[in-house]
Amino acid sequence: MTSPRILIPPPGPRAQAILDRDARVLSPSYARDYPFVMERGQGAEVWDVDGNRYIDFAAGIAVNSTGHCHPEIVKALQVQAEKYIHISSDYYHDVMVRIAERINAIAPMQEDATIFLANSGTESVEAALKLARYATGRRQFIGFLGAFHGRSMGSLSFTASKARQQERFFPTMPGVWHVPYPDPYRPVFPIPPGGDIGDAVVDYIENVLFPEALPSDEVAAVLVEPIQGEGGYIVPPPHFFPRLREMCNRHGILLIVDEVQAGVGRTGKWWAIQHWDVEPDIICIAKGIASGVPMGAMAARQSVGAKWKPGAHGNTYGGNPLAAVSALKTLDLIENGMMENARALGAYMLAALSEMQARHPSIGQVRGKGLMIGVEFVLDRATKAHAKELRNAVVHRCFETGLLMLGCGQSTIRFMPALMITQDLIDEGLAIFESAVTHAEKA
Repeated sequence: MTSPRILIPPPGPRAQAILDRDARVLSPSYARDYPFVMERGQGAEVWDVDGNRYIDFAAGIAVNSTGHCHPEIVKALQVQAEKYIHISSDYYHDVMVRIAERINAIAPMQEDATIFLANSGTESVEAALKLARYATGRRQFIGFLGAFHGRSMGSLSFTASKARQQERFFPTMPGVWHVPYPDPYRPVFPIPPGGDIGDAVVDYIENVLFPEALPSDEVAAVLVEPIQGEGGYIVPPPHFFPRLREMCNRHGILLIVDEVQAGVGRTGKWWAIQHWDVEPDIICIAKGIASGVPMGAMAARQSVGAKWKPGAHGNTYGGNPLAAVSALKTLDLIENGMMENARALGAYMLAALSEMQARHPSIGQVRGKGLMIGVEFVLDRATKAHAKELRNAVVHRCFETGLLMLGCGQSTIRFMPALMITQDLIDEGLAIFESAVTHAEKA
């Protein structure tokens, strides 16, 4: 029997006191959608400081892959903390080697990988960009509209999901060309006969961008998300990645796949790119790899990664022992049941949301793979006009009634719970969600 969800309408008095303190000392650049103030979490449930219980469909933006405070993660951190907490990458230690060996074993390339360990997604992307320039001798890149790759100046030059992320930061890294991401629900190009919007996007790069504006032999790499995250949980069509891989091969361009949000078992496979049977040259990893301990990684084909020389890139905290042991245990847990749970319960959730769509005219599309699912809201299904205000109303109503969710894109809500979530919690969370949609539609 589940406990009551909301005992005190949020923000309660304890939460409000923390919000007041926060406003005095923390940067206003942090974007907070609603006033949730966490006290504790267990699995896919969390409690705020006033005792309210929530189901967590956000998982710290897909970070808490094994759930909150999984006992095996907690134990691994405790054991390691009693040995040593930090040693810089100027020296050697076993767990740093072990996590690199483990990433190499599951990397989506047949060739062995060279691993660079970092602390976040944006650092993983920065490492990939530097390696691509270093290895190819080329200086320019192709990215995609709607992409999110991070907020440091190199990764920010590719980020194109919200204009405010770029506002007043120009110039960022030069040499980045953006093209449309192949969104089957909102195609921006005519679809060629027998093809899909993925073909149209690659055709645009080859037949318009290259001959008219960007010499292909100056392009170091294409950086792309296998499923767009912040851009709206957009799943590309079948032809896109095979065509993109073939184009990169023909022009000597590296393919960098940003698996920061989609990777590490979230879509029912280790890496989302594996749904298209395409091998990248470099992958960027973070978020779900260490169950909430800050960690990132870049894995490159050894024939590419081995071109770096000592001192070409580095950091202080990358591969730190606490993150490494947490990642090792996280990968064990995902491999031994949680990835299959993501596949099975992701299919269950996708089917339930698709059935829900038939009852709610505001739901324009349901899409996703595994436990990476997006629900896009529209004002009218015929025009597909974005329903951003309604989407926001649903997110806030969910919070008020016991469910944590986050938006993405212009009018999408993302479903990204911990990979260990149970069907009972999914059912409870979906009931809250549908009630919130009904409430917003009637408002």
